[in-house]
Amino acid sequence: AVRTPYGNMAAPGAAAAAAALVQYVVLRGDLGRPPRSWPLGAVVAQGCHAALAAAHAHRQHPDTRAYLELGGAMRTVVLEAPDEAALTALAETLKQHGIDHEVWTEQPENMATCLALRPYPKDQVHQHLKKFKLLK
Repeated sequence: AVRTPYGNMAAPGAAAAAAALVQYVVLRGDLGRPPRSWPLGAVVAQGCHAALAAAHAHRQHPDTRAYLELGGAMRTVVLEAPDEAALTALAETLKQHGIDHEVWTEQPENMATCLALRPYPKDQVHQHLKKFKLLK
């Protein structure tokens, strides 16, 4: 068996189930466009912060553990919220439905820039995210 730097602690048969896991990251699209026009690296950093915060906050959840064990096979989908209001509304919807997520709030601006769900099976969460398009 080939060992990855992430180890091989998943139970037999868990690999197939874990392969169906996805982490959704929803970034504000307006950050990279005028009048804000953040540099691309700064926008990407927001997504990284949110994804790591969600994985860390839910690190003991079996889906998160299985997802992280996938190493290079992890699947992440990056979506675009048009603005802060849309991101905040999504966060409220997720909260109402008991979906684990983290909102990244940039400081010192105190501005919500991104949110990320912990890894989930796609069919458990996709219905709450289908109105958002892939980030371009």
